[in-house]
Amino acid sequence: MFKYLNSLGRERKPFLFISDFLAQNIEVIPLDELSSHDIEFCINEDYTHKKHKQFFQKDDIGYESYKKKFDKIIEHIKSGDTYLLNLTAETKIHSDLTLKEIYNYANAHYKLRYKGKFVCFSPEKFVRINDSTIHTYPMKGTIDASIEDAKNKILHDEKEMAEHIMVVDLLRNDLSIIATNVKVEDFRYVQKIDSGKKELLQVSSHISGNVGENWHGKIGNILKSLLPAGSISGTPKKSTLEIIKDVEGYERGFFSGVFGIYDGKSFDSGVMIRYVEKTEDGYIYKSGGGITLDSDALLEYNELLDKVYLP
Repeated sequence: MFKYLNSLGRERKPFLFISDFLAQNIEVIPLDELSSHDIEFCINEDYTHKKHKQFFQKDDIGYESYKKKFDKIIEHIKSGDTYLLNLTAETKIHSDLTLKEIYNYANAHYKLRYKGKFVCFSPEKFVRINDSTIHTYPMKGTIDASIEDAKNKILHDEKEMAEHIMVVDLLRNDLSIIATNVKVEDFRYVQKIDSGKKELLQVSSHISGNVGENWHGKIGNILKSLLPAGSISGTPKKSTLEIIKDVEGYERGFFSGVFGIYDGKSFDSGVMIRYVEKTEDGYIYKSGGGITLDSDALLEYNELLDKVYLP
C-alpha cells in the first residue's frame, strides 16, 4: 500500500489516506473515485464554530477499572520500559443522532465519516507537507479554561511540561528519519477549544523539517516511517506499543490512527482523536491522555472523560 502511495505521488494524483492506529489496516482512495464510497471528509482550519446542544450522554467507565490500568503503566515507567504512554479507554455514549448527523454537527479542523462505522472530529494535526517542508504539531496538555489563571497553570505545570517535552523530542526524532534541518518552530503555544459544555485550553508545539522537492514520490515511505503517531502512542515507541496492547484491553482500530488528503501539490493530515464508533451495542467514544511518572490517576481519569463530547 505504501508503494501505491508513492506511485500516486509520482503521478501527482490526489487521494484520501486512512490508516488505523497500528498502520495495519490502510485505505487509499483516489479522489476521483471517492463518490462511489460512503465516506465524507472535511479539512478546514478556518471554520466558523456553530453552537449546538450537547447530544451525548455518557456512562461512567469506572475509576477503579481505569486506575488498575494506570497503575500497571506506572510500574512499567518505574522499570524504564516507557517514559510516556497515551492510555485510552472506551466510554459508552447514548445519542439519537446518526453518524452522518454527528459529522454534520461537529466543529473541528479535521472531520471524517467512514461508512456506517465511525466518525471523528479532531483538532489535532498529524503532518502537513507543502513545497519541500514537513510540519507536525504535537498536541499534549489540556485544562478547563474556566479554571482561574488556567493558561498560566498549564504552562507552568511540571508534569505537563515534562510530558510535552517528551513528545516533542519523540516527534523531532521521527521527523529526522525522513527530513533534514529538523527544528522546533514554536514550543508550547495554547489554543482554545469549545467542547460544548465547557471550553478547554490545549497546548501544542510546531516542528518542521526539509523533505526535499521530490517528496511526492516518497510520500508512502514518509508515512510508513512516521506511523503510529507519536503523540498518541508514547516513547520509546516500540516498547510503549507493546505495553498499550497488553494494558488497554481493547482494540483501538481506527481510533488514534490518521487520515489525510493529498491534492497533487501538498498533503495535510489529522490524528483521529475525538472519535465515535458504531457497534452492535450502540455508540462507543474512545478517548485518552498521556501518562508519565508524575501523573495523578484521578486527574487523568477526569481528563479522559472531559474529552468525551461533541465539539
